[in-house]
Amino acid sequence: MKIYTKTGDKGKTSLIGGRVDKDSARIEAYGTMDELNSFIGKAMTELEGDRFTDLLADLEAIQNELFDGGGDLANVMKERHYKLTEEPIEVLEKRIDELMEEAPPLEKFILPGGSPAAATLHIARTVTRRAERLTVTLMKAEEDVPATVQKYLNRLSDYLFVAARIVNARLGVPDNEYVRSAKVFRTGKEKAEKKED
Repeated sequence: MKIYTKTGDKGKTSLIGGRVDKDSARIEAYGTMDELNSFIGKAMTELEGDRFTDLLADLEAIQNELFDGGGDLANVMKERHYKLTEEPIEVLEKRIDELMEEAPPLEKFILPGGSPAAATLHIARTVTRRAERLTVTLMKAEEDVPATVQKYLNRLSDYLFVAARIVNARLGVPDNEYVRSAKVFRTGKEKAEKKED
């Protein structure tokens, strides 16, 4: 089969159940999810060794879930059956909690960077936020947009932030703290002490 079809030469592309302009809100949203998936793949190539087997398993699942979510956004059929469910969101929440137990204490804002894999995960995090914003825009413009996709992207950006910190920690690379940051995050102990005051 040929990879090029020439059907998009006039600025339109196919959805599941219709055709739209290539710059439509729906295409922008799921196209950004595709971009995000590419950065996830790049991060995976930068994670080597047995110390990252759990993160690689997470990221492989995330790649498939992003493909599911992108397919859901591309679906404009009258009767729609969506693939992305609430279960992956619950898994992300569980993994965030587990990784936060391992992560070094966080007190100040941090800047993207550290190891190459962590930097790529931070890029993925910011692209996730853009995908979420574009999905919200789509939800405002059109009916029947699956809210699960937006919720998943919201949780995914948190996961990627924590995962980037874990990669640096496991490699012995310190987080790149924002030099003018005040102490904006408190530990559980500090929160309890403040409550007592």
